[in-house]
Amino acid sequence: MLQTLGLLLGCQLLGEITVRGFGLSIPGPVLGLVLLVLLLGAIPALAERLRPTTMIILANLSFLFVPAGVGVISNFAVLTQDGIVLLVILILSTVLSMLAAVGTFIGVRHVTERWTA
Repeated sequence: MLQTLGLLLGCQLLGEITVRGFGLSIPGPVLGLVLLVLLLGAIPALAERLRPTTMIILANLSFLFVPAGVGVISNFAVLTQDGIVLLVILILSTVLSMLAAVGTFIGVRHVTERWTA
């Protein structure tokens, strides 16, 4: 279990180092996740070794949201002051994300229909 945790955290650390070293504008953990996916693609047997540890992490994922909840409560003054604006932004961004997903789906379907026809 410690080896797999080391691998997961190592990928995240490598992502952080790469982002900070090259001044990239993506989050380090995201790049670390990409590196992990590439590693799993290169060594498929590694997925089975990671499975027990990752299942434990997923089973306890709700505990990882506690710091986010504390952050929301500690910034409650901002929510009371700008709550309506934040709600409007949240709704608009959700609608725009859904429209982008639908547009992507329609575009991909259009391209794949050309290939199958």
